[in-house]
Amino acid sequence: MRGLACIAVGGIVWAGLLSLAAAQDMPLSQVLIDGQGWELVADGFEFTEGPAANAEGQLYFTDVRAGKIYRLNASTGQPEVFVEQSDRTNGLMFGPGGKLFGCCGGKQQIVSIDSAGKFTPIATDAPCNDLAVTRAGGVYYTDPLNQKVWYVNPQGKKRVVDTGIARPNGVILWPDEGTLVVADTLGSHLWTFRVEADGSLKYKQPYYSLRMVPGQNGSGADGMTVDSDGRLYVSTHAGLQVLDPTGRMSGVILKPQDKFLSNVTFAGPDFSTLYVTCSDKLYRRSTKVQGVRPGGAEKAAREK
Repeated sequence: MRGLACIAVGGIVWAGLLSLAAAQDMPLSQVLIDGQGWELVADGFEFTEGPAANAEGQLYFTDVRAGKIYRLNASTGQPEVFVEQSDRTNGLMFGPGGKLFGCCGGKQQIVSIDSAGKFTPIATDAPCNDLAVTRAGGVYYTDPLNQKVWYVNPQGKKRVVDTGIARPNGVILWPDEGTLVVADTLGSHLWTFRVEADGSLKYKQPYYSLRMVPGQNGSGADGMTVDSDGRLYVSTHAGLQVLDPTGRMSGVILKPQDKFLSNVTFAGPDFSTLYVTCSDKLYRRSTKVQGVRPGGAEKAAREK
């Protein structure tokens, strides 16, 4: 039933991948490199969040409480300030044309950010935490305080597309953009929806079951990413949980430090380096798999 449900939710592009996933396990040994662990990239931040990579694999991330956006220098690999005052921008994601989008919490706006760090509002009166951007330039964003998920179409018109998740937080699209996944920080599942042509969402279900930590209030599910094989990676209290396309647990990667793990993404020239934001630090580790670079989702889906 898992595989059939996935096909109905995710779309025909993923049928072959889902059949393969249903027939065999996708253990962490297919992801992790023996003898390699987390490597500290930089520390001394107040609260790191929002890691996102452009098409070249250059990583950007936010220090929400300090109100700054950083990027890794292409030559040195070390953080440099990209935006000096971000008004508590949280989630980031690159969209079509190399445009960077962000959730500007201080101004309650969805914004685009140009190469000079200038903000342009895409949607206003938008309490927001994290976002996912479609190839067409539509934006899904989470509104935890009001228990809502919103959609902003490419023309800038916004509307509520879901209500009722206890604390909607991280949000990500499957590479074929047929399925949207929303993390519930206070729950024990990740929610999936089928994405309709007009941006609306259907067939809501608690699809991915998460490993819980005794004594914690909810899973702590926050930021997410996907790889080109369809695995989903989600930051939680238990660590970085990895799940296959049928919703089964592949395993849990231990946190690099015993602090809140907020978000995750792939970056680097070949998108095989996994980066996580963990409280006051940024970490990375090499993997055997590749993430999906902005604008490359269609190619990745066709190759499966």
